[in-house]
Amino acid sequence: MTEATEYDVVVVGAGPVGENVADRARAAGLSAAIVESELVGGECSYWACMPSKALLRPVIARADARRVPGLRAAVQGPLDVPAVLANRDGFTSHWKDDGQVSWVEGTGTALYRGHGRLAGPKQVSVTAKDSGEVLLTARHAVALCTGSRAVVPGLPGAAEARPWTSREATSSPHVPGRLVIVGAGVVGSEMATAYQALGSQVTLLIRGDRPLPGMEPFAGELVADALTEAGAVVRTNSSAVAVERPDGEGPVTVVLESGERVEGDELLFATGRAPRSDDLGLDTVGLTPGAWLDVDESLRVRGHDWLYAVGDVNHRALLTHQGKYQARIAGAAIAARAQGVPLLETDRWGMHAATADRLATSQVVFTDPEVGSVGLTLAQAEQEGLRVRAVDQDMGAVAGAALYAEGYTGRARMVVDLDREVLVGVTFAGPGAGEMIHSASIAVAGEVPVERLWHAVPAYPTISEVWLRLLEAYRG
Repeated sequence: MTEATEYDVVVVGAGPVGENVADRARAAGLSAAIVESELVGGECSYWACMPSKALLRPVIARADARRVPGLRAAVQGPLDVPAVLANRDGFTSHWKDDGQVSWVEGTGTALYRGHGRLAGPKQVSVTAKDSGEVLLTARHAVALCTGSRAVVPGLPGAAEARPWTSREATSSPHVPGRLVIVGAGVVGSEMATAYQALGSQVTLLIRGDRPLPGMEPFAGELVADALTEAGAVVRTNSSAVAVERPDGEGPVTVVLESGERVEGDELLFATGRAPRSDDLGLDTVGLTPGAWLDVDESLRVRGHDWLYAVGDVNHRALLTHQGKYQARIAGAAIAARAQGVPLLETDRWGMHAATADRLATSQVVFTDPEVGSVGLTLAQAEQEGLRVRAVDQDMGAVAGAALYAEGYTGRARMVVDLDREVLVGVTFAGPGAGEMIHSASIAVAGEVPVERLWHAVPAYPTISEVWLRLLEAYRG
């Protein structure tokens, strides 16, 4: 070791989650260091949330405009692809992290560039190409905030075909003529929406019967219908078994279980994620390399009173905003323990308990139509043994929806716990649905009684008036 340095808290991973843990530690008066092997700002800033939504924003705006009388004729032409890609590049700061580095340093957090891995209890070794090895020691806590990575399935020929993952899809400098997407979760559905609108002929291969399998069935059905109408080929019950691409160049062919062959110019695998924990030195503290890390409600790794795993790496909720929520919880817990303050609020909804990851996880899928959800689906609630009732409504039936878009198509569902008379889940699928989900998040996280929701009066004429229709249907 060329250097040994001690801090109160050492954070491995400088994405949004790690940045927030370090910031919370500094706000509590603790010293902190953060370690990053790639770009400060992490996956969300450069290869996920920001670039993908920059690609999708003009797609959704044009789709909405085409549904408005008097505006439709003005937006019939193609998107300006170079302008869309340039805007995407701007939102990623052209894959430079100077601004994020300035923010981290502005909090008083020490930044170490290099690969960080545990070297024993409360110790992190940092290996950098140009500055040797540094040993960091944490007086109170080490927080692993290394996130997750895209998985390429081990199909014959897949690795040699040089397929895209989410990183290549969100950062590509060109739009392929034909794009084959395997997997129709959030990444697959969003990228199908974006690239079809940007000029690719998209073929979406789905193992099951609809996109977005983890959400309410109607959400995936509406997205599939819209993609088909836009010109994409949506193939359900289509499992890939092999990939062919000689020398990793030229057209790529996906061989299906049925024996059919689907050809494209690029292939995107959107088939899941794995934890970035395979080279974190977990074995030095008795944990399994490459595994998701099991944590308690304060995000502390079970069996280790100094080690925290925050964000994707703990597999509780693989979403940036939920990871940042966890970071706030973990930061408060680390500070309290460092100051010798008992953690009194570790029950549901306490300041030291990440309850929303289990009961009120919110999410927006930026497809056309958008899908917003919070909490449990009907199927999930029933699997948990709750006595529930689902209430559905046509979102297009309210005046605000008709004003928003001619022929508005959308659907809303709330799932009610009949024993407690509170909402445990809400899903909206329709144009503009993403901006509606926070009201549902408040209802679910706040466990607001259904009868009290009658006093939350939606403004007229807005799409939010669908809340009244849902409550009326529940009362019968």
